[in-house]
Amino acid sequence: MEHLTGGAGELGWVALKALLLYLTAVFGFRIGQRRTLAELSPFDFVAAVAVGAIVGRVPNAHDASYLAGLATLAAVLFGHWCLTRLRQFPSVAHLLEHKPRLLVAQGRVLDDELRRCGLTRSDLYGLLRRQGIEDLGEVRFAIFEQRGQLSVIRQAERCAPEPDLVRDIVARTFRQA
Repeated sequence: MEHLTGGAGELGWVALKALLLYLTAVFGFRIGQRRTLAELSPFDFVAAVAVGAIVGRVPNAHDASYLAGLATLAAVLFGHWCLTRLRQFPSVAHLLEHKPRLLVAQGRVLDDELRRCGLTRSDLYGLLRRQGIEDLGEVRFAIFEQRGQLSVIRQAERCAPEPDLVRDIVARTFRQA
């Protein structure tokens, strides 16, 4: 039965190691850049997965102490910090990040750029629908950004000008104050 439940004395140490490693990881990410948790770049994703693997594996490893886990976490977080700093140099950024790609120009899909991004027209159409686009003619430019989001710049609408509703709302708000 002990093969299923483990030694009862070990459970407390496993839980303590897990808690300490979790708190260490939270602290490590907290002192790092906010961008780590905002939009993950490929190297942010690798760092997050590595930290998760360390926090998940070390507490259950009988031969790995908290200090071994701490050293491993520190090495991964330090490596991530170094890459974040090195990204400031264009030659390094070029190796770590994708360039934004123009996928649609003046309502016309640029198939070569789609292929470079590993996307199909079906993928593009789905991304455009999420942006509220019903017709390619509405799109002046669609740009596939470095982190995989699609930015859409719509064609200028050629409607009769309407009153500036924002200006009216701002003026009304400050009159009430």
